[in-house]
Amino acid sequence: MVKFTEKGDTITFTVRVVPRASKSEIVGPHDGALKVRIASPPVDGAANEELIKLLAKTFGVSKSSIEIVSGHSSKTKQIRITGATPEKITAILQAKI
Repeated sequence: MVKFTEKGDTITFTVRVVPRASKSEIVGPHDGALKVRIASPPVDGAANEELIKLLAKTFGVSKSSIEIVSGHSSKTKQIRITGATPEKITAILQAKI
């Protein structure tokens, strides 16, 4: 199960990124974080951009609603989404996984 922190209209959670995968996809929960495979390499922020694009498409929010709070150069990142609820995100993840 992915652990969420809710504050106002923002949700924060941990993402574990696997760069240079064959395709970009959400794998599922992994030790309280959301494991995501990203096709882009971790060079010049390409993997971060691909991660934001994938999360925005998956959760039905704009790319500007998603922010990488910490871990810009790490495989483990803190993600903040504005305008979503934990229930909505959990329901989408359960349908996809």
